[in-house]
Amino acid sequence: MTDRRNLLKAMAVTGVGLTLGGFAAHAAGASGMRNKLKGNIRHSVARWTYGEMDIETLCRVVKDIGFSAIDLVGPDDWPVLKKHGIDSSMCNGAELNLEDGWCEPKFHDELTERYLKHIDLVADAGYTNLICFSGNKRGMSPQAGLENATKGLRAIVPHAEKRGVVLQMELFNSKIDHPDYMADNSAWGIALCKALNTENFKLLYDIYHMQVNEGDIIHTIRENLPYFGHFHTAGVPGRHEIGDNQELYYPAIAKAIKESGFTGYLAQEFIPTPDTEAGKIASLRAAVQICDV
Repeated sequence: MTDRRNLLKAMAVTGVGLTLGGFAAHAAGASGMRNKLKGNIRHSVARWTYGEMDIETLCRVVKDIGFSAIDLVGPDDWPVLKKHGIDSSMCNGAELNLEDGWCEPKFHDELTERYLKHIDLVADAGYTNLICFSGNKRGMSPQAGLENATKGLRAIVPHAEKRGVVLQMELFNSKIDHPDYMADNSAWGIALCKALNTENFKLLYDIYHMQVNEGDIIHTIRENLPYFGHFHTAGVPGRHEIGDNQELYYPAIAKAIKESGFTGYLAQEFIPTPDTEAGKIASLRAAVQICDV
């Protein structure tokens, strides 16, 4: 299984993946397979889950399927996205890593410097969303982590407000994938949103992670939508495709998101299981169709 920690770190620095010619050939030859999407859901896909594909090819695949956004893309790749008319629906590259985050005061100075610069990069590029992370507890209580994160983020929120950038803290599960992560439940994240009290800080509600840690997905979305600015998908268990071989019923989840009036992005973040290039693209196409309610 692909290690997201390492991939995100590498892509934030280099902004590039490996070229895979087979993907390009498939994308170029698939023009007759385009599906008309309904337009009720703004679709995206996480860059790291298709990291074997160079960014040019991924842009062509995305356009061929019928949507126009890629998640977790850093500044080095933004010119390629712009060339293809693709939105960087969730920008990255300001974070230190997934473990050293805003709940730990010793990282605040470095994070503040990095985020203030990156907020300008995002705004100047015409983008909106910038990801951030709570980091790990390291023995810290949730209340102490909440207070620390609030204090740290208050140093950058005014600049985000000024530049029209929305900081989005991702919720992870701490049960399987990210042991000791602080923001491992929606209640903690919502409390942080309330403490900061700004439209320029939201939660990236990862459906896979929250199903693992707390469940009750649709009810949580309906009751707390003002605090959620972005969604990620993946199947449970396994973090693979979102079809009928896993426990979440994504048509109902996507319908709840649509009916709530949500106008942000729903990004596919599953790890495709096929070995072939065409199979991986088919998995993405199928996932988008499942969520296109």
